[in-house]
Amino acid sequence: MNTQAPAQWPIGFRINPRAELVSDEWVRRFAGTPVAYVSDSMGRSVGTIGLRAFHGDLNLIAVGRAFTVRVRPGDNLMIHKALMLVEPGDMLVIDGGGDGTQALIGGNIVATAIFRKISGFVIDGAVRDIAELAIMGMPVWARSATHRGPSKDGPGEINVPVTVGGMAVNPGDLVLADADGIVAVAPGDLDTLWPHVEEQTSKEEKLRKAAQEGTGDPERFNSILRAKGCPV
Repeated sequence: MNTQAPAQWPIGFRINPRAELVSDEWVRRFAGTPVAYVSDSMGRSVGTIGLRAFHGDLNLIAVGRAFTVRVRPGDNLMIHKALMLVEPGDMLVIDGGGDGTQALIGGNIVATAIFRKISGFVIDGAVRDIAELAIMGMPVWARSATHRGPSKDGPGEINVPVTVGGMAVNPGDLVLADADGIVAVAPGDLDTLWPHVEEQTSKEEKLRKAAQEGTGDPERFNSILRAKGCPV
């Protein structure tokens, strides 16, 4: 399918080629890693705010390469086009401007996405058919839900930088999502980030074990309190 840019795009419309910047090995490494561990490893100040899961299984952890779409709020023309271009494992990241007045996807689009074998949807906008979404098995994160359907007029752009839930996402970023939220990692940061994620994972496992066994070190917090001048 030809996705080469024409000599001049109509104003507001653009379809760029998909960016495949993250190897299958990195996708495999991050699979199953809780978003909180990655967020903690990135300074606890990145990731989406205000998006929530609309699929039924809150134990799902989805990971994939960002295939980005920017749409006019309430319009899903370019989402339908994006579903013609995605490849298995892509994460469809949709900037709908946070609008909640019209749903950008519903059961029919999710059925197509399941056929296309994408990793999931991250949508800064609304969805509908939420009873269906809860049982279809496709991970979906969005800002809200409404029964009101979308228009299909455009404009919109595919594989351009977008913002979802206050988080910037570039085409080809590694996107990790679970019930807590979503983070995106630039491909060039993966080598540096991974050792910190491994360290955080080990730390969390030790802390959980100590909590379960009642063997936590009281000095962990007493030392902080003393440093602030609080007698303990």
